Order: sequence, then C-alpha cells, then structure tokens
Amino acid sequence: MRNLFGGLVAVLMAVGPITVARADVARDEHSYAHLDEVRVKHVYLDLDISFEKKQLAGFAELSLDWEKPEAKRLDLDTRDLSVERVSAQRTDGSWANAPFTLAKRDPKFGSHLAIRLKDAAPKVRVYYHTAPEASGLQWLEPAQTLGKQKPFMFSQAQAIHARSFAPLQDTPSVRFTYRARVTAPEGIRVVMSADNEPGSDGKQGFRFNMPQPIPSYLLAIAAGDIASKQVGPRSYVWTEPGRLDAVAKEFEDIEAMIAAAEKLYGPYRWGRYDMLVLPPSFPFGGMENPRLSFLTPTLIAGDKSLVNVVAHELAHSWSGNLATNGTWRDLWLNESFTSYVENRIVEAVFGVDQAQMDQVVGQQELLAEMKELPEKDQHLVLDLAGRDPDEAFSGVPYQKGEWMLRTLEQRFGRDKFDAVVRAWFDEHAFQSVSTEQFLDFFGTRLLDAKDAPIHRADLDPWLHQPGVPKSALLAHSAKLEAIDGALADFVAGKKDAAALNAKTWVTAEWVHFLNGYSEQANAKQMADLDANYGLTQRRNREITMRWFLAGIRADYAPMRDALRAHLIEIGRRKLMMPLWSELAKTPANKAWAIEVYKTARSGLHPIAQNSVDATLGLKP
Repeated sequence: MRNLFGGLVAVLMAVGPITVARADVARDEHSYAHLDEVRVKHVYLDLDISFEKKQLAGFAELSLDWEKPEAKRLDLDTRDLSVERVSAQRTDGSWANAPFTLAKRDPKFGSHLAIRLKDAAPKVRVYYHTAPEASGLQWLEPAQTLGKQKPFMFSQAQAIHARSFAPLQDTPSVRFTYRARVTAPEGIRVVMSADNEPGSDGKQGFRFNMPQPIPSYLLAIAAGDIASKQVGPRSYVWTEPGRLDAVAKEFEDIEAMIAAAEKLYGPYRWGRYDMLVLPPSFPFGGMENPRLSFLTPTLIAGDKSLVNVVAHELAHSWSGNLATNGTWRDLWLNESFTSYVENRIVEAVFGVDQAQMDQVVGQQELLAEMKELPEKDQHLVLDLAGRDPDEAFSGVPYQKGEWMLRTLEQRFGRDKFDAVVRAWFDEHAFQSVSTEQFLDFFGTRLLDAKDAPIHRADLDPWLHQPGVPKSALLAHSAKLEAIDGALADFVAGKKDAAALNAKTWVTAEWVHFLNGYSEQANAKQMADLDANYGLTQRRNREITMRWFLAGIRADYAPMRDALRAHLIEIGRRKLMMPLWSELAKTPANKAWAIEVYKTARSGLHPIAQNSVDATLGLKP
C-alpha cells in the first residue's frame, strides 16, 4: 500500500494537525440540540444490516465535549428511530442506564430524543433500530439493481436525513470524527464515507475510520453487490460489477482533476478520493460524501461529457466539506463556491470552451428557473424558519452564487481573487462558517478598499434580494452563440434538421439548443430532428430529459414509450422533476403520468417520492 499512500503522508503532514473551530451557534432552528451546552466530538457506530427487515440495528456511541457540565442533558435529533435503551459512561469509566424521552414526531424535524444524565458523561450509547421507511435510506430489491441478483441499500443524509439512521446532533454546526463496524449478509459489501479497504472481506464486519471531522449530513453508507477498481494513485471507483469497466473509463481523468484543484486551492486533505456509482434511483447527480462521493449512473455517457458533476463533487472537498455552511440558511456558501471551483477544474482539465459553455447554460437555466420561484427563495441567504431545509435546494445557491463569485473574479482579477479564495479554504478548514464571516473575510481582503471595483454593500442585492442584479456580467460562448443562430433559422423554417450539421455537437451544445427550442417545439420539427439525430433513443440523460420536455409540450407521440421508460428508470430529481411537473399541467397528461407513477414510485428514493407526490397532488 505504500505506493498508493506514501505521497499522501507528506501532504497530510504539511497540512498539520486538524483543529476544529466551532460555529458561533447556540441553536440551529433545524435541530433539537443545545449546542451551547454540549457537542458531539466523535461517533462510534456498531450496526447490522438486515435487508429482510429493511433496517439498521445496533448502537451509536457518542463522545461528548461539554461546554456546560452542569446542564446534565443531551438533546439529539431522530426521525422514525426506535430507541431501545440509553446508557451513559460515568466519570469512573463504568456504564449505567440513563433515562430518556422520545417526543412525538414532528413532520419536518422528526423526534426530539432528550437524555437526562447524573453528571457530564464523557460518552453516551443509544441502542436503536431504523424504520423501513427511514427518509435517509433506500432499500432496493434485486430486480431494481443492475445485476438483478442481490439487494442494495444506500443513504442520503443531506440536509437533515442523517437523523433517520443515527441519533445525532444533526446540524452542520457540529463536526465529529467517526469509526464504525457494520455487519451484512454474506456476499454484500458495505462502504462508508470513510477509509474503504478494497481487500476487506467483511467476515468480522466491515470496519471504517473517518479521522477528519465532518458534519452529520456527510455521514454515508451503502451496501450491495459492489466491486472496485483503481483509477488513479489515490482513487478507486466502486459500483455494481456489470458497470465497473465503463465507470472506470468514464472517470479515468480524476487524478488530473484533483491535481488541478490542488494547484488552485491547496492540498487535498481527505486521504483518498473514491467514487461510488449507485443504482439509478439515487435522487441527485452526486453527493459529496468525503472520501467516497456518491454518483448517479446517468453520468456514464460513454464520452466523459458529463464529468462536470464529478468535478463538482470533488470541488466540495474544499468548499462545503472543508469550509461548511454553519446552518442551512447559508447553503450558498457550500454550493456557490463549489460551482465556481467546479468550473475552474473543468477549464483546467477540459478547456476554456467547455467551461464557458457550462457557464452560459448554468446562467440561462437559473434565469428560467427563477421565473417559477417565489421571491423569498431567490435570495442567497434564505429564510428557512419553520421550513424543511430540503426546500433550500434550487439553482439559486448553486448558480446565482457562482455568478456572484465569477463577477468578483472578473472585477478584481483572477490572480487576486484566487489568492483570497485559497486563503478562505485554508483559514476555515474543518470549520462551519456563515455569510457574516464571508463578508468580513472578503471585505478586509478585497471589498473594503476605497478603490475597490465592488464594495461590501454591492453584494446585498446578491445575498438578500430576489433576481440577479442588473450589473451581473453575462457569460459568453462563441460556440453557443453559433447554436443560437442555427436555432433561429430552424424555428423559422430556414433550415431543416439535416442542415444544422449537429452530429458533432457536444452535450452542452445540445442542451443549449433544446433549452431554447423547448417552448417553441412542434411535432413535425421534432420528427425531423429525431430522424436525423435519434434523440428519442439517446442514452445521454441530460439531452433526453430536455428532449422529452419539448416532446410533452409539442405532443410528440413517438417519444412516449421512451419517456415512460425514463420516468420509471431514472430517480435523479433533476432529470425527472421537470417532466413530472410539465405532465401535471394538463388533465390528459396528468392522468397518464399518474398511471406511469404507479409503476415508478416503488423504485424512487423517499426524497424523490415526496417531490413527485406533491407535484401530482397525490397523498403518500
């Protein structure tokens, strides 16, 4: 193993010991924890996986750091957990049962687990098991997997779903290290957001260690028929055996991406960077679980055209995982910086043209999305009082914030801006941060100078007002401007589909074309496009989702069977929710959608089920 990890030791030694600065948060409105009294600093999980019962069962041992020992209480977040007993370690090292109460379930935030202690216990153990309907876990039958032979389970903890599979202080204001031992049925491999050992057989349980402190939403676990393959000096891919070679080929550039990010923003501080490609029901493009990003198989296009999502999850290793939003009101601090860093990685590895096209598409899709969003959800700093933090997720914290950072880069100059961004990551590593800290940090280094091209007050329209400021600098791409001309001629009937010469178009060009065409689509032109470019049968889901959206609007019947298959096969919210929403707009399409959903629902993640249920007006 020395040849794999030898270089990493020097990097980690250069970084130095990890220190965790605490977010100045006494209470997080989405957590029952009293953070000014006690905080969890380490977690040990000892769990057994039962696919038959669809549950995790065992205990969580929480090591505590007391701010107010006299409080003698520990308040934890749970959701649908069955708590059998709680024990507390006395200061002399012995253990004793501790009284606890589990409050009535709140539909958004779960149940408050209140533990009352005789003294400031150094450790507490909670013995529990999860519910089959745990919001942070999905259990798949063998038929729902690629191999069709073994079941599969995976977690999705962001934003506050970790509490559905472990009793925790489920807030990004708290960071903890963790270890785990997990047992599973024979033939099932378990992986976690920790150090995964490819050679482990799990006969005595799979063991994991995460030495870097993480917030609860980055706790992750998956289990199933999972194989691995090395794709770089510090990277493996993990997935079902039947797609392993395709995944390895698609992500073979990962070391170049890591190196590009390190050159810009400092050393990668997490040891290995592995990627797990999940079954299609995974509801997101990717989840940045440290040491093991979870990814959707919809990224496997065969031509590396969708690896910007991998760049995004890798970028989280600096923004989000390293410097983390302290509460979900400041989600933009995670996602805006990550979207910006993602684009810089894409530029460094795949070229300026690709990066510019991604910028243009991102900005245009944000502007289109904002037409449908309430004004309060168009702010970067969100008011989430009384709301489920899942509602924070839209294009705004990603693209509006990236646009703001891009504007700062352009106004102050890339070299100057890069130095400040790198310092932001270095000086806030393994910390939880706030918008106010961002303003102070960037203010003293950039914004507060008398001759600054942008001042602190100029960021208020970005942070606290709807829309995009009129002063925002638009991205440009010569390649996409050429697409605009071709689209105008096609819509006007001046060119037929063959005359577009689109066989060499890359994904971003097709996405841009279809985004512009969708509202103007008609069935005759779609048939022409289909005959020339086979869009209905494409396997690139970014393209087909937009093609199907145009087809719904144009009532293009030949794509209906493929649309039905897409809605049943694909659980990624980005690639299905626009389609369900469009179908819901007319009675006939809504009736058709409900029939399709009867088949599709069981294969969707609970987060996705909730979204589609609401869109189609169905009760779960």
